[in-house]
Amino acid sequence: MPFGAECRDDGTVRFRLWAPAAQSVALHVNGRGLPVPTVGEGWFEVVTEARPGNQYKFKINNEQGVPDPASRFQPSGVHGPSEVIDPCAFEWINGNWRGRPWEEAVVYELHLGTFSPEGTFSGAQKKFDYLADLGVTAVEVMPISSFPGDRNWGYDGVLPFAPARAYGRPEDFKGFVDTAHSKGLMVFLDVVYNHFGPEGNYLWLYAPQFFTDRHHTPWGAAINFDGACSRTVRDYFIHNALYWLEEYKLDGLRFDAVHAIKDDSKSDVLTELSDTVRRRFGDERHIHLILENDHNAAHFLRREAEKPRWYTAQWNDDVHHAAHVLVTGESDGYYSDYSKNPAWHLGRCLTEGFSYQGDASEYRGGQKRGEPSRDLPPDCFVSFLQNHDQIGNRAFGERILNLADAKKVRAAVATLLLAPSPPLLFMGEEFGTATPFLFFCDFGPDLAPKVTEGRRAEFARFSQFTSAAAQAKIPDPNTKETFLNSKLDWASVDTPSHIQWLQFYRELLALRHKEIVPRIKEIVPGKASFRLLGREALSATWIFKSGGSLELIANFGRDAIELQKAPQGRLLYTTQDGLTAALDQKKVPPISVGWFFKA
Repeated sequence: MPFGAECRDDGTVRFRLWAPAAQSVALHVNGRGLPVPTVGEGWFEVVTEARPGNQYKFKINNEQGVPDPASRFQPSGVHGPSEVIDPCAFEWINGNWRGRPWEEAVVYELHLGTFSPEGTFSGAQKKFDYLADLGVTAVEVMPISSFPGDRNWGYDGVLPFAPARAYGRPEDFKGFVDTAHSKGLMVFLDVVYNHFGPEGNYLWLYAPQFFTDRHHTPWGAAINFDGACSRTVRDYFIHNALYWLEEYKLDGLRFDAVHAIKDDSKSDVLTELSDTVRRRFGDERHIHLILENDHNAAHFLRREAEKPRWYTAQWNDDVHHAAHVLVTGESDGYYSDYSKNPAWHLGRCLTEGFSYQGDASEYRGGQKRGEPSRDLPPDCFVSFLQNHDQIGNRAFGERILNLADAKKVRAAVATLLLAPSPPLLFMGEEFGTATPFLFFCDFGPDLAPKVTEGRRAEFARFSQFTSAAAQAKIPDPNTKETFLNSKLDWASVDTPSHIQWLQFYRELLALRHKEIVPRIKEIVPGKASFRLLGREALSATWIFKSGGSLELIANFGRDAIELQKAPQGRLLYTTQDGLTAALDQKKVPPISVGWFFKA
């Protein structure tokens, strides 16, 4: 890696910093200050005696001390010194792990600080047996890059190579990954390449070329991926992806909000990054690259010889929004794009991937959104009913069971967990947790009040929060109480209602692994179809290469639906006792789901 501190075989360490705006750089390590010579094109480099565990800082122009932007660990936080880490010191037990094929993916998203009582890597891995028994095959960790303070969602990270000290040391995260592999679990990491957080980012002092005023993002100036000096900036993030996949042996990465990455290059950074990863790993082991992309850019998901050309899959917000409207009836904000015909949107997502495939979005003022996705296989799209955004971006962080009828939620869960697209669960949903997931952070005194005010102002446009008194009830993101209230209540798992939800999810996931997963590769892309049975009901069919089919009948309404033709084949699963008898009468009972397999 061209950035940061590199341990060498002779017992020395090479320290390297890109600081094109600095007149001078000094290295402070082991109580000594050493001048760092320039080596061309904005680079400063020095080799000196040091060893793992030593702490160091760079001093810019004899004035400001800064951490290493490629620091592997920050023992005192984002404003303190960096620590020299030997990337080869950890002894892997499962070093030959090759991963799992993507069609087996059942993803479990978690936030390390709130998933376990300890809020650490070691605390979270105590639940791996539980997750494996549930039927999960992949743990997706929300961002862990070092952030200011002791608690954060992770999207305010400023040192993307350094695991946050709040969760443990680098070797603790490697132990987390190693233990997961021993349980047959893949590990994915959420990474943020669209912006740096607002506190603890010192790049402006010595490398303002990291940013550009040619583009803008919701968080301010964009990262410079396409202007002067962008080669080094692109390398920084591409090496970050390789770093997590190589040094930590991760099975994949989830790229946050790539629609906010502004890049007019002929070969954009997303393409170059995925090309680099694919070349580096080849068929050595399974590597899964997952996008979050509001643009629904289907071309990134293209297959060649049934393998991903660039990215493996994308989080499918369309399927969430359609299902959410069906079970809750909400129509505010972006849900308005799905509220007129939610069953149609859900059917299109289930059988064609995106619902918006170049269609005009009323919510976006008539702007067209998306690219055609019908001919892509269903495993290109990750489905979910809940995730950190859709819960945590609500004022009170409510879970879906606080918003909708439990029967409708069960119907939606049975639809998404048995559909061919890989499902994602958000921590605790499998046992119907009542714990909210709130927005929380721990900024310094200058920024914290502004974040609190901004959070409350964000909801002022909603009728229920127009008054100052109503806004004041929105939890303050900066208080420790907000964070603690978001911790999962594991003691509640043993209560009857939560046990029922857990058994429900286990049953569905066991059925998925037995009946659905072996047939996913047999589904013919572009041949799936759906039809409406009413405003809140639909049927969907996937065709197998062998000529058989998988069929769904789903009614989210409170009235029975007349059916012209009963589904063919063996009943795999139903949420409704007596469904078969009702279908014989060509009726679909209220709030019911049935899955059928035809050989």
